[in-house]
Amino acid sequence: MDTLGIGLFLLIIMLLFLSGGIWIAMTLAICGWVGQAFFVNTQPGKNLFSAFWETNASWELAALPLFIWMGEILFRTKLSEDMFEGLRPWLNRVPGRLMHTTVLGCGIFGSVSGSSAATCATIAKVALPELKKRGYDEKLALGALATSGTLGILIPPSITMVVYAVAADASIIRIFLAGFIPSAILMALFMGYIAWWSIRNPSKVPAADPPSSFLEKVRKSGNLIPCMLLIVFIVWVLVAGYATATECAAYGVFGSLAIAAYSRSLTWKNFWEGLMGTTRTSCMIMIILAGASFLTKTMAFTGVPRELAEWVNAMQLSPYALIGCLVVVYLILGTALDGISMIVLTAAVVLPMIQKAGFDLIWFGIFIVLLVEIAEVTPPVGFNLFVLQNMTGKDSNTIALAAIPFFFCLVVCIVIVTVFPEVVTVLPDYVMGKAK
Repeated sequence: MDTLGIGLFLLIIMLLFLSGGIWIAMTLAICGWVGQAFFVNTQPGKNLFSAFWETNASWELAALPLFIWMGEILFRTKLSEDMFEGLRPWLNRVPGRLMHTTVLGCGIFGSVSGSSAATCATIAKVALPELKKRGYDEKLALGALATSGTLGILIPPSITMVVYAVAADASIIRIFLAGFIPSAILMALFMGYIAWWSIRNPSKVPAADPPSSFLEKVRKSGNLIPCMLLIVFIVWVLVAGYATATECAAYGVFGSLAIAAYSRSLTWKNFWEGLMGTTRTSCMIMIILAGASFLTKTMAFTGVPRELAEWVNAMQLSPYALIGCLVVVYLILGTALDGISMIVLTAAVVLPMIQKAGFDLIWFGIFIVLLVEIAEVTPPVGFNLFVLQNMTGKDSNTIALAAIPFFFCLVVCIVIVTVFPEVVTVLPDYVMGKAK
């Protein structure tokens, strides 16, 4: 069987196992084991243990349970209610009202966590119960959270951006700066769709509150101040270089506990429940990551990603035809690989092609991050779908269907940065030019 045939065979096995109700992590690991046992001359058992250890023995990954715990603290104390009550008067006259907090929350938290999974899990913990309690449409909320959670890897600082910068031998600072404008465009597209949907479906949106004065809005937003100060502090120490993402996550947990204790909403019961909830969610995410890592090893051994990239290279396409073809290739890879693996396994072949076609490597970094965002919500291995599936009990395909409109917002954003590459390059060129 040729290389691409092996990849298709493993994809079919994965779909069969997932449709049969097999655990996601087990499905990924089984597919990886089958690929290594029958198509590669290696030791699948040894590689399985090394993949599980290497994935979870990571200092950077330590930030994940800490950020999730921060979300649990907000969720299980009255802080989440305070945040929603503070935002409510400002969003009262905006179509969609509090539904916009899914996007705004992911945007704010994504600037702190740098992780799509952590952003999705944390904001979902806070937003879903509050929106459901207030009568907002659950399907729209799930779709918004699945896709808005991906802002965690587009808004700097981002682990995925760092991996790309290293692979492309590009400036990490420049690619961080390049992410700000596209992320703002993407947030505007998400919020624009929510507003349009709300106008089209007024019966599914709770009634607006009575109008309030500016001073009244400010008074009601007073409860937002402690949480906003905590977020500003976390972003500041991270951007200023005083702390790593993991250390910032620890500050976030400590600050959340302090604010909850000060507001007298922290009890031993919700402290323990939050800790146990964090353990369950973190273990779920980590074991899925480990299974994906093992499958990635299998893909690397079989050479499927490299084969796809070389096939594209052999076609000798025009620059924009090349970009179109790469979109298709990365969307296919996104059904079986996590985002970082997609970048690492194809960089050696794809980056020379991009440079030869005359594209800026910083621009391509943002382009590929947007494709990775799409992969995060693409079945069967869309990681944000798994996160929400395990948090809500909803089937991942149901969540994927809810995310389709927002999926097209991602596609529109890709078209915008392709047609107008200046939206990516203008900020790093300006800032770095001023620095000189």
